[in-house]
Amino acid sequence: MMQWILRYKNELTTLAKWSVVVAALWFISNQISNSKTLEWGRLWETMGQHSIFFLCFILSLSVWNRYFEILKWQNLVGSFRFMSQGQSAVQVFAALTAGIFTPNGFGEYAGKAVYFEKNKTKKIIFLNLLCNGIQMIITVLFGVVGLLYFNALYPVFGTRTVLALFAGVVLFLGLLFSVKKITIKGYSIERFTQKINEIPKRIHQKNMLLGLSRYLVFSHQYYFLFLLFGVDLPYLTLMSAITSIYFLSSSLPSFQFLDFAVKGGVALFFCSLLGINSWIPLLITSLMWFLNVVIPVLIGSYFVLNFKPLTNP
Repeated sequence: MMQWILRYKNELTTLAKWSVVVAALWFISNQISNSKTLEWGRLWETMGQHSIFFLCFILSLSVWNRYFEILKWQNLVGSFRFMSQGQSAVQVFAALTAGIFTPNGFGEYAGKAVYFEKNKTKKIIFLNLLCNGIQMIITVLFGVVGLLYFNALYPVFGTRTVLALFAGVVLFLGLLFSVKKITIKGYSIERFTQKINEIPKRIHQKNMLLGLSRYLVFSHQYYFLFLLFGVDLPYLTLMSAITSIYFLSSSLPSFQFLDFAVKGGVALFFCSLLGINSWIPLLITSLMWFLNVVIPVLIGSYFVLNFKPLTNP
């Protein structure tokens, strides 16, 4: 079996690349054609009422969103080797394409690891965990604050629920601290912390700054899209809803190609409390998905097809 794999290695690699790309494009086209939230008539009508400058500004936020992700990955890989922004861009876009059909984009870990030697696989997975982890931490921090602020304006959760939430977080952190020396298959929280400390502080600081910048970009892109569709609400009220939407939707397991459906459902709940027409959050969520997932996946498809396995393991 192994001899057969080695004999047809190039053919199998080509088949795998085309399988990833074809599956990604099929998922995207299927979602767009069957989506009832992408009401193109309303979209074109609304866009026609705004200046080209404002529309280009919203589109530019998608570029900045991915650019900050590219800089994050370049920064983290720079902890052990030099990597240009171009190389980082190739890996980020290709990994996004590879992760589109996996829960919460787990396929991105393998998508980036294939660009490195086999003995670097664990390191790449660890760095990718830091890359995504800081984004999740920022999402949770802003989300909790936003949810509490929103709940103060529009009571969604009772006092007991809020207290239970805080008690759960404290309990989780307490358990995490108490079991940090427990080892499972050679891994422990203490060892994980040691590996984090091995990376220079400047790398972590830059990772946090870029993660924060990326969060502010895509959350405000959501905000400006609401303005585009005529939603006139106080800044803090609307941003608290947006941060809550990202927090709660990120807590749910989902696939990248269904991301807009998950966020759309959560957005619909919050926007209904704000008196916003239901078609607006659904259409905005679909647009966010199209601009920040579909287009990057199409770009990543090119890099996947042109991927060449390393000759030196």
